[in-house]
Amino acid sequence: MEIIEVVTEQMAYGGAALARHEGLVLFVPFALPGERVRVRVPPTTKRWVEAELVEVLEASPERIVPLCPHFGPGKCGGCQWQHASYEAQLRYKSEIVREQLERIGKIQEPSVRPCLGMAEPWRYRNHVQLRVIPEGLGFVREDQRGIYPIDVCFIMNEAIYELFQEVKKQPLPQGVARVVLRGSARTGERLLILEGTATTVPAALPQGTAVARRDRKGRVQLISGKPEYQEALGGRHWRVGANSFFQVNTEQAERLLGIVRDLAGPFRGDEVLLDSYAGSGLFGLSLAREVGQTFLVESHPAAVADARRHAVGQANVTIIEATSEGALPNWQRYGPRPDLALLDPPRAGCKEPVLHALGKLQVPTIIYISCDPATQARDLRILLDQGYTLDIVQPVDLFPQTYHVESVARLHFFPSPV
Repeated sequence: MEIIEVVTEQMAYGGAALARHEGLVLFVPFALPGERVRVRVPPTTKRWVEAELVEVLEASPERIVPLCPHFGPGKCGGCQWQHASYEAQLRYKSEIVREQLERIGKIQEPSVRPCLGMAEPWRYRNHVQLRVIPEGLGFVREDQRGIYPIDVCFIMNEAIYELFQEVKKQPLPQGVARVVLRGSARTGERLLILEGTATTVPAALPQGTAVARRDRKGRVQLISGKPEYQEALGGRHWRVGANSFFQVNTEQAERLLGIVRDLAGPFRGDEVLLDSYAGSGLFGLSLAREVGQTFLVESHPAAVADARRHAVGQANVTIIEATSEGALPNWQRYGPRPDLALLDPPRAGCKEPVLHALGKLQVPTIIYISCDPATQARDLRILLDQGYTLDIVQPVDLFPQTYHVESVARLHFFPSPV
């Protein structure tokens, strides 16, 4: 493999710095934009390749010493940017969102606001999955070559980090392949999920910890305690079970909810709200108190069950158990035309029938919440081609120390003049 010297240009989505050499695009993990570096380049017939960082010859002023001893080449893959100042991380994320909108969405000069970060960008995750290996517990290595054992982690929240410290000190029951930790730093409740065939509980666990077993088919069996933990967010409590989807950063999810409310409002009180890909109802149910009717569309059985429990007492809420691509093209079967649609799809983005159905309905306002700026840019282009106008894109940092970014976009429909 050839070793060459290059100067990195910008941060790419995926966490590596981008450089160019003789027509070849290089992605260099653990480098920062503007650095002069030596890299090892493997043979390739492609126009791009991932290069290995050998030496930093001239460091960026934004390079810092990582907090975690498990961060770096060949180590834990949980974080990608601990070597960058937090101010730089936020700037990279806004730049990445803008670049994806321009390159993939073909959107000229999108109105992208500065990324909103955390006051303290550590101890935020309420959900982690660890593999069980002979050396203990670990995460997938950053190079995807096996599991890297860890004994500390600075992005777990206080509740699950305390649980992690107790679990790693003792032998796990026979048959456990993976350990899932979930819990709230606000309520102190925790849920330990043992994936595999174990039926016994580790000897010592923090107070307020429930334990469940999950098999390969995703079936959950409660071993001790309650079948879920409670999270406090948006002025109410949310039940989070072993198979529930819930935002992994509670503090920033609270902020995200406030942004969605601000972009969706002000409300008259008689609006029809559609929450597509509704999950357990975080956004739709939180806004339901401010509108006339709310429709939640969700297909995952566990999420539907969670949403129904959370919606008890909210008479203006209708929950539709269906895929969004199944329900929206036939919306006349379910309710009146929405005044506002919330989209919070998985990383793969929306299916095209969903986007075309919204365009056909001419829903006046769409709020699109995304954890993948590439698929969001693709989907926004489809909506823009149907007559929508994009006025605001707000990145939010739900994943400090990583390249991942949440992005909230608002679109309005303006009918063409006759």
